[in-house]
Amino acid sequence: MFEFTSKIRYSETDSTGRLSLPALLDYFQDCSTFQSEALGVGLEYTKGLDLAWVMLYWQIDIEDFPALCDEVVVGTFPYEFKSCMGGRNFYMKDDKGNRIACANSVWALMNMVEGKPALPTEKMLASYSLEDKLDMEYTPRKIKMPAEEGVFGEPIVVGIHHLDTNNHVNNGQYIKMAMNYLPGDIEITRLRAEYKQQAFLKDLIRPYIVEKDGIYWISLLDREDKPYVNMEFVTKKC
Repeated sequence: MFEFTSKIRYSETDSTGRLSLPALLDYFQDCSTFQSEALGVGLEYTKGLDLAWVMLYWQIDIEDFPALCDEVVVGTFPYEFKSCMGGRNFYMKDDKGNRIACANSVWALMNMVEGKPALPTEKMLASYSLEDKLDMEYTPRKIKMPAEEGVFGEPIVVGIHHLDTNNHVNNGQYIKMAMNYLPGDIEITRLRAEYKQQAFLKDLIRPYIVEKDGIYWISLLDREDKPYVNMEFVTKKC
C-alpha cells in the first residue's frame, strides 16, 4: 500500500469550493505514479522498455468531496495481475480517517512501439505487493449506452494540452471533456469509464449524450462513430 497526504488547493476546486471530480481522478493517478516511482518501476523504467500502463476502466465512488484547505490522505495498491492486465484500488480519506472516495481500476500493459499487450517484467511483479481488494461495490467493466435517443455535443479537436507522456489523450482529459456536457446543478456520486481506443493529436472527438433518471451516459466518438470512451455519471441534485 502507498499513501501520501495533501491539502486541497484552490486550483483543484470547482465553483462550489470543493474538490472537482477531475482533480480527484488526478490525485488517484498521481498516487499510483508516486508508488511506481518509489519502487523503481516508474516512467523512466517503463519507457526504457517501450512499455506503458494504459487505462481500460475506471469506477470512482464518491461519498463526499473535500473543501478548500481540507487535509486528505490518498492511497492505492494493486490487487491483481492477470496476463497483461492489472487491477488497482484507490481511496481518499479525510483528516479523521473516514473514507470519502474510493475507486477500482483495470489497466493493460502495452508495448507502445508494437502496439501490442505485454507481460509484466519480473521486476514489476517482484516490486508490487498485492493486497486484498477494497470493500466496495464492483460494477461490470462494460458500459452499454441506453436505447433512448441522445444528442450530439459540439465536436472537440484534440490539442497538445490533452496529451500525456505517451502522446495520446490522458484518460482524465476525457472526463474533463465529458463534464462540459453535464448540467451545473448536480453532484456526481459515481463515475464509470470504459476506454475503447486511444485518441491522438488533431483527432476529432464527437460527444454523444443520453440522460435518464439522473444518470448521464456520454460516449466520445471518432469520425466513424466508434467510441474512444464510454462514460456513465450517476448524479443527485445539489
